[in-house]
Amino acid sequence: MTLTLTISDEVRDLAPGFTYLAVEARGLVNGPSDEASSALLDDAGRRLAERLDGRAPHEDPHVAAWREAYAAFGAKPSRTRNSAEALARRALTDAGLPRVNRLVDAYNAVSVAHLIPVGGEDADRIRGAMRLVRATGREPFPTAAGGEDVVEHPGAGEVVWCDDEAVTCRRWNWRQGVRTRLTEDSVNAVFLLEGLAPLTSTELGAAAAELVESLEKLSPGVRTTLHAPA
Repeated sequence: MTLTLTISDEVRDLAPGFTYLAVEARGLVNGPSDEASSALLDDAGRRLAERLDGRAPHEDPHVAAWREAYAAFGAKPSRTRNSAEALARRALTDAGLPRVNRLVDAYNAVSVAHLIPVGGEDADRIRGAMRLVRATGREPFPTAAGGEDVVEHPGAGEVVWCDDEAVTCRRWNWRQGVRTRLTEDSVNAVFLLEGLAPLTSTELGAAAAELVESLEKLSPGVRTTLHAPA
């Protein structure tokens, strides 16, 4: 299947400085978190602490830009944090970053080290094109709550990633759905690295290159392709 990603005009109008890089990776070998993936997370936590030098994550200019974008579509950024800020806050606690599985650990490490929202989707579970749109409020969002499968709906005007079947991530990069998340059985994936000004294309590219390097170490023989907006 050919990977297709589109950004709606409504989202471009909301955040003219938005851009992304997508890393398509095929032939991955996933599994439980291990020493190698855990080391990536530990290193990312150290780099984050050095970068912030005592500041809170939301004081970083890129994180602040995401807060402004969230507020622009009606989310309360102090309550609904973008994925990079949420992970960074966890990284700075005594508990540190969660260990999920090798692939999730790899992209979480890049997210924290660079303070860039990064998500990972199972490419074999994506139906049609991936689209970043402002929701009507009628789109289904299959998720889990209290151990039960439930279907939620985004708020009207909310920025969401979706495919031909349903919403895959709510509030831009806040909460991923269960259908396309990376599991230990995933072998093909799409990793989305998202940026807003003042983040530069060079900085976004460096984060993507680091992710590719980590994937190649964790899954020797993986085939990666980089996709940028047209």
